[in-house]
Amino acid sequence: MGRSIAIVEDEPLIRANYVEALNRFGYEARGYGSRAEASTAFAMRLPELVIIDIGLGDEPEGGFDLCRELRAKSATLPLIFLTARDSDFDVISGLRLGADDYLSKDTSLHQLAARIAALFRRIESLKKPTATENVITHGPLVLESERMRITWNGTEIPLTVTEFWMVHTLVRFPGHVKNRDQLMREAELVVDDATITSHIKRIRKKFIALAPEFDAIETVHGVGYRWTP
Repeated sequence: MGRSIAIVEDEPLIRANYVEALNRFGYEARGYGSRAEASTAFAMRLPELVIIDIGLGDEPEGGFDLCRELRAKSATLPLIFLTARDSDFDVISGLRLGADDYLSKDTSLHQLAARIAALFRRIESLKKPTATENVITHGPLVLESERMRITWNGTEIPLTVTEFWMVHTLVRFPGHVKNRDQLMREAELVVDDATITSHIKRIRKKFIALAPEFDAIETVHGVGYRWTP
């Protein structure tokens, strides 16, 4: 049986098309037409990945609200926004709420399937690290690959899958500058520079919320970012 994917989309025909297409790609896809319907189903069992539209029926921001609900349930559940709303404000809002990816409905089904496969591949890669990568420790930071868990002074930082991968990429080579292309390649992301910047801002914010002294991610202006030992 394929991995379970939920699609929350209020347009019945569009929803049915995505469900049918993802089933053809080998996933076990189910569609939900509203935030309430999806929330009820997710209270019983979370799928392995959720695709969300922003406007859901009479809730113009229903997808954002659902993203907040899901992030409260799970920091690592892969979430993708798939929407016709493509303003910078909406993209940044979606990523700040914890989405792993943000796609336009103009995105082809094959590209959508590739993005989904990349997210699942990242999760599987983290579950099968090499022996030397099981646990990475740098000062107060402890990164446990198999558990997809990062702690700072013993307190867990609730990172999304994408955020975890980006920190993982930086801390594996402390002191080395990683440019945005390297971060995208090693985290298997295909996004623009602004999206990388949004993810880094959100990662910093999560660390600082629990450790105000946090300054381990350094911006190297015009180049990229590095983890300071």
